[in-house]
Amino acid sequence: MKPRLSLIGPYLQAFFSEHLCNHRRASPQTIASYRDTFRLLLQFLKTTTGTEPVAMKISDIDAPAVLVFLNSLEQQRGNSIRSRNIRLAAIRSFFRFVALRDPDSVGIATRVLAIPVKRADKKLIGYLTREEVEAILATPDRTQWTGRRNHALLLTMYNSGARVSEMTSLQRTQVHFGASTFLQLNGKGRKERTVPLWPHTSHVLHAWFEELDGKYGAVAFPNARGKALTRDGVDYLVKEVAKAAASTTPGLAAKRVSPHLVRHSTAMHLLQSGVDISVIALWLGHESIETTHMYLQADLATKERALAKLAPVEGTISRFKPADSLLAFLNSI
Repeated sequence: MKPRLSLIGPYLQAFFSEHLCNHRRASPQTIASYRDTFRLLLQFLKTTTGTEPVAMKISDIDAPAVLVFLNSLEQQRGNSIRSRNIRLAAIRSFFRFVALRDPDSVGIATRVLAIPVKRADKKLIGYLTREEVEAILATPDRTQWTGRRNHALLLTMYNSGARVSEMTSLQRTQVHFGASTFLQLNGKGRKERTVPLWPHTSHVLHAWFEELDGKYGAVAFPNARGKALTRDGVDYLVKEVAKAAASTTPGLAAKRVSPHLVRHSTAMHLLQSGVDISVIALWLGHESIETTHMYLQADLATKERALAKLAPVEGTISRFKPADSLLAFLNSI
């Protein structure tokens, strides 16, 4: 094998620019996640081996090196098992590509692909109560520009149950006003869906878009520089608003409030209102209805209603004692 061909650089470039973009048509979110994985991996290998990324070979990313990197994510960076598995999925995808392009690296690819996904405990999902959501929505100072933006953003997030990536990329043209106002979202896996908006949300968004008209381009929720908010930016403002709302609603102080927790809250409140779980799956843009079943598992009120339908057994239950026919015959003599 020629030394130049074993360098990882050309394969990474082809993986991102050709395989992910053209062959798989991966979403921008997937590409960004894979990019971050290899940034972390190459920086880690540079620190541990002293080799510059441009000089690294495929053999430098054999299974032992990948396992050390994955352990460092959990131990040094404090990443969750779920995050660790996401990074592993990106590395596996790359080595499936390498195995097709470079037969001499099949052995390395096979060893990396054999690294198992780590199992994690499945916890019940968290969510906000209706009172906590109302406190968060009431917190932004709507006499200020940022307060009006934050209120409109949070209200739209709660109404739609949209992912944070869908909100940061939302354009004003995706909000359709009329007899029934709805959002047209481009979700995970390039799936489009429409989500209806309450009249109150429609009114707030209409007033907000009028304020933006001709000033900040097409983005629905810009930052102070007129650019789209980042995921970290939305996460920060949600946490700050929740922290301020905790002064009036103490229950918020004990919860790790995030954009995804708002999404969970939307789903739980729909479920508690009697909306069919298949409709909730469509609302959230879930690929499978099985994903939506986690809300059923977490909703104690639904389980209590099911329990109430079971009538308790009155009195005591005696232990069953089978009759012995042989003893009965002897007793009858």
